[in-house]
Amino acid sequence: MAAPFSRSAVLYVKLALLALLGLCASGIALAWWVMTPAYGTMEPVEQPIPFSHKHHVGDDGIDCRYCHTSVEKSRFAGMPSTSVCLSCHSQLFVDSPLLKALHESERTGRPIRWVRVHDLPDFVYFEHDIHVNKGVACVECHGRVDQMPLTWRTASLEMQWCLNCHSEAPKHVRPLDKVLSMEPAKQLSPEEVRQLTRIYRLRDAQTLTNCSTCHR
Repeated sequence: MAAPFSRSAVLYVKLALLALLGLCASGIALAWWVMTPAYGTMEPVEQPIPFSHKHHVGDDGIDCRYCHTSVEKSRFAGMPSTSVCLSCHSQLFVDSPLLKALHESERTGRPIRWVRVHDLPDFVYFEHDIHVNKGVACVECHGRVDQMPLTWRTASLEMQWCLNCHSEAPKHVRPLDKVLSMEPAKQLSPEEVRQLTRIYRLRDAQTLTNCSTCHR
């Protein structure tokens, strides 16, 4: 019985399918490239008040915990309430148009609707307090916010980015008195790594990279 299609016809069909598959793969790769932001140069996130970490932290030296009050004791860093902002701005720059939303919040009692810059998916379990109390510095995840006139994201927050840190946790921690420092971490000696691992009781890489550590 003769074959229903000639060998040349079969070859053309296979080539066409391969070309279609390649076109689809190229389209997906292009879409991913276009839609994925370049985090190192990500545009600042627009906020109801153009808050400058560079001015408040870098110039004035305000401690992170003054505004993010629960960062050491809660899953969430916390955002400053209107009353926290007014502890200074009830006297300073009172008539500034940039602070209109702040005074409106005081008048109406409605909180300022800050926009999250570092926003993880709901299926990721993350706690600020355990990271801070295990010696993970703010700069590890948030970058040099003390140099940001407006805040943007410097880390991808993708799973592999987290796993890279969890797989070598002792290399990403520093003494507790250096956690709030914006300076890059200095290279630790093997003995210092062992000491911090013991002090913080860091778990092994296999445990820290287990799915259940971040997905519960």
